Amino acid sequence: MAFGRGTRTPHETTTTTTTTNPTDRRSIFSPILSVNNILVWISSVIVLGLSAYEIHHFKKYYGGYPGARIVYILVIAVLTVAFFLLSFLLHPRPSHTLLFNLIFSYLWLVAVTFAARLYSSSHIASKWHALEAFTFISFFFSFFNILYNWWQWHRAAPRTAAVV
Repeated sequence: MAFGRGTRTPHETTTTTTTTNPTDRRSIFSPILSVNNILVWISSVIVLGLSAYEIHHFKKYYGGYPGARIVYILVIAVLTVAFFLLSFLLHPRPSHTLLFNLIFSYLWLVAVTFAARLYSSSHIASKWHALEAFTFISFFFSFFNILYNWWQWHRAAPRTAAVV
């Protein structure tokens, strides 16, 4: 009884969670995300083949090391092929999928800058322009996966409201 007040009664707060029909919210494994993952995987397989072809021919005809940039592009393509194939089979959680796409989009962004620096000349064969184009396609769809995955993840989050 401080300052003439009566005994204090604790307030009971209840938390209500608004849920919606499962058909209202799509899961994280929607057809759009699956098609984008397939496009990233296919374009990274093409980049893998073209960059391995260039490294093979460089070593065959010049007998030396082709440089770190093309090897980086090859390594990113190999990692993408392996991990995206694994992600098709394991179906990770939405938060892991967002982190996964975030990491690979930045790796592909660096690969796009390397490919643009190496193959933007008009005196380069068209297969190297194709390598540059498919690295950009891999980056673009992995970046779109980030945006779409983030949107789906926040859209599907339950909304809570405290009622006093």
